Amino acid sequence: MLSFSDLYEAHQHMVYNLCLHYLQNRQDAEEAAQDIFVKIHRKLPGFQEKSSLKTWIYRIAVHHCLDVLKARTRHKRFAFFKTLFSSDTETPAPLTNFDHPGVQLEDREALELLFQKINQLPEQQKTALILKYLDELPQRDIAAIMGLSEKAVESLLQRAKQGLKKK
Repeated sequence: MLSFSDLYEAHQHMVYNLCLHYLQNRQDAEEAAQDIFVKIHRKLPGFQEKSSLKTWIYRIAVHHCLDVLKARTRHKRFAFFKTLFSSDTETPAPLTNFDHPGVQLEDREALELLFQKINQLPEQQKTALILKYLDELPQRDIAAIMGLSEKAVESLLQRAKQGLKKK
């Protein structure tokens, strides 16, 4: 078994990139990646090697990112209701901004629009799409990470593509 520092060195970029794909903001991705490695450090003694270490780390990272997105949605909902019942006429600042380091300024609007559409997909479709097309993982690995069959992943990807075309 790798030491935690070796594990961190080997997987830090993979985890950060996954967080960036989900959260679409550098600062949020960095914070989430740190939180994920804290979780990995705590759970490492219990790792049972039923799957590969990489798959196990991906699974932890995906679940953490989904939890962050759910919390963000709850926070937005609370902020919205707060403005409804507040006498303050000031408009709340957006909770996140699209800040992806690999995007040229002229491509930013188009990519931001695409990510807005991806974010509207159901969780499992979004996860399959991110893992397949952004992280470029084979379907076999995606199935292991998501705990599904390869056929189920294929179906999720087809529905995600159809959903994006409609949007």
